[in-house]
Amino acid sequence: MTTEELSPDALVERVQELTARLQGVPDPRAREAGEALVSAVMDLYGEGLERIVRALDEAGPAAEEVRRALVDDGVVASLLLIHGLYPVDLETRVQEALDAVRPYMHSHGGDVELLSLEDGVARLRLEGSCQGCPASAATLEQAIRQALEEAAPDLAGMEVEGTEAPVRAPTA
Repeated sequence: MTTEELSPDALVERVQELTARLQGVPDPRAREAGEALVSAVMDLYGEGLERIVRALDEAGPAAEEVRRALVDDGVVASLLLIHGLYPVDLETRVQEALDAVRPYMHSHGGDVELLSLEDGVARLRLEGSCQGCPASAATLEQAIRQALEEAAPDLAGMEVEGTEAPVRAPTA
């Protein structure tokens, strides 16, 4: 099977597998050469993506539909995030994810508030009647975490106030 036939998840697995194999190469010079090659290819792709984004920006409103389609594509969005080209900043995406999960939180008598976002870690507070109840951890795990993973896969983690024990965990 060629890489063109692999799903995005399978491609990620392939990259992880090859990265692990490269890290296991016993010859440090060969390992360094492999890592330098990967870095150079990433830089090349990043430069290409930057030029594509710049061309879309210069095209103005006429390119908005194409830009939206690219951002909505999970694979392209991931590449844009990796290269710092994603058009929506992390805090906005976190806030949008929390806004999307609020109706669910409200249906359980609670809410969630973003207290801060520092070093890629979102500090959140659970509020309302779900605060401190056993279901609050499940609510966090099933609703907030999923919303954050979808909207902000580059989020490094989150700290949550309002649960029985403080929660600090990566989102992915």
